[in-house]
Amino acid sequence: MRHVAKLRDQARLIKACRLDDSHQRGSFVAPHLIELRSAAQLDHEEFGPILHVVRYRAADIGKVLEAIRATNFGLTLGVQTRLESFWREIFANTAIGNTYVNRNMIGAVVGVQPFGGSGLSERDPRRAVRTTWAGSPASAR
Repeated sequence: MRHVAKLRDQARLIKACRLDDSHQRGSFVAPHLIELRSAAQLDHEEFGPILHVVRYRAADIGKVLEAIRATNFGLTLGVQTRLESFWREIFANTAIGNTYVNRNMIGAVVGVQPFGGSGLSERDPRRAVRTTWAGSPASAR
C-alpha cells in the first residue's frame, strides 16, 4: 500500500501485522499502527486497518486541533481522557463525524450511526449530524 510505504520514511511504524498465505488473493491490507509527528502529515483519508497516533504535550492541544481541522476530513476520532471538559473541548473544536470517548472506535454502524466525515456525516448531507459516543453514562451527559 502506497500510504504505508510513504509513511515508513516520514513517521514511526510501531506495529505492522503480517497476513498469512490465505490472503494472497484479493486486496488485503495488514493492520498497521503508525505514530505521526503531526496530523498535518495526513493529506487524504485512508480506509483500512491503519491507526494513526499523534502524541502531544497538553499545552499544545490548540495546535493539534488546528492541524486536525486543516485536514478537512474526519470520519472518526477517538479520545481517551478522564476529564469531561477535555472531550467537550475536542468535540467543540473539530468537525468529526463520530467522536468516541474512552471506548472502542470501530467504524459507524450503518443506519444507526452517522457516516461521512467532516460535515457530511450521513448519506443525505441535509441530515448531517455529529455524534459523540461515550464509554460510560457519566461521561455522556
